[in-house]
Amino acid sequence: MKTAAADKISRRLQILIHTLGLSCLGGAIFLQILVFTDILQHGYFMAVENNPAILAFEIALTFFALIYFLYMYQRFIRSIK
Repeated sequence: MKTAAADKISRRLQILIHTLGLSCLGGAIFLQILVFTDILQHGYFMAVENNPAILAFEIALTFFALIYFLYMYQRFIRSIK
């Protein structure tokens, strides 16, 4: 039997995951706009990240956003049925 405290913690964790997931997806859209704007202005886009910690963090956020997107897509498709 779940307690009220466990339900509250579960709800907060769910809100935290959705907030992070939607922020990652929003950031990805914003970065795509920046990249395409740069391509339109200069004809190319080049990005280089030399800091391995930042690069690892960006890769981790990318995988999280991909998993979150697939999760939300699956929930949406199931809600249509």
